[in-house]
Amino acid sequence: MRLAETVTFGGAGLDRAAGLRGDPEAVAALLCAGETRILPVWRGKPLFAGAAAGWLTPGHAVLAEATEAPVLLGLAGGAARFAVDVSGWEPPVGEAPAEGVFFDPTEQRHPDLPGDHRFAELRGLMAALTAGDAELVATAKALLGWHRSHRYCSACGRPSAVIEAGWQRRCPDCGTRHFPRTDPVVIMLVTRGERTLLGRSPGWPEGMFSCLAGFMEPGETIEAAVRREVAEETGVRIGRVSYLASQPWPYPSSLMIGCLAEAESEAIMLDPVELEAAVWLSREEAARVLAGDHPTIRRPRRGAIAGFLLTHWVADRLD
Repeated sequence: MRLAETVTFGGAGLDRAAGLRGDPEAVAALLCAGETRILPVWRGKPLFAGAAAGWLTPGHAVLAEATEAPVLLGLAGGAARFAVDVSGWEPPVGEAPAEGVFFDPTEQRHPDLPGDHRFAELRGLMAALTAGDAELVATAKALLGWHRSHRYCSACGRPSAVIEAGWQRRCPDCGTRHFPRTDPVVIMLVTRGERTLLGRSPGWPEGMFSCLAGFMEPGETIEAAVRREVAEETGVRIGRVSYLASQPWPYPSSLMIGCLAEAESEAIMLDPVELEAAVWLSREEAARVLAGDHPTIRRPRRGAIAGFLLTHWVADRLD
């Protein structure tokens, strides 16, 4: 797919500076450099300044809230970009995040920052970021989320330590090294002629439908995962499978592998645990969904690969 890398979080060509990660002195020097910028992330929410990433200069007061050393994201225009977890900060009364919701609309403002700076859900602002910042912010969110959930060695249970500028953890007791986790997920644009299949998971906001998707299993090819997931969720039989595009999806740490799946059957037999509804839409109906004027299905969230694939299918641009 020629337009594959125009998907949100993809195609910016970030210099991840892997050669610097094992040089603590070089990393320490970068942390003090005047052109360096650091992105604080609070409980999974990156800092935003307006609709842009909220990069701060080294030594800023907010960075004193850090629970661990900053992680090196890479170089942007030759200047270092870091991220740091500031989840220890407690927001003012009344600004607590929402719990148990699909999307947290709350925003938290630190008293040492200007009024347009706030910690917010990346889902709501991801499509507004530049390609470069989108890749950096997605990397920051996923990497810091991994550190928060993998503080202990899975081999012996002891606390592990951050090494390699944040790209590894090492157990000081048994020496085991741990690496950031990425979970592969297949997401399918299922088509049969001029129709496509969308599904709705239980608990989603009203009117929200999407392409079918599911985690890959050990020992499974991408094609097999596509066929299995579609069959398990809807009973639809899939024949030819082809790759379209991929998207890092830091909620918390997935890689969405977008595929075109050509259906060989149409009858829908739902697995109610996975889906509460599934529908075949014509290309014209899908166009109405994308335009926001479908009577029952809401427009996809901007930035998600599901909407990206659906948009290019409607426009006949999947080549």
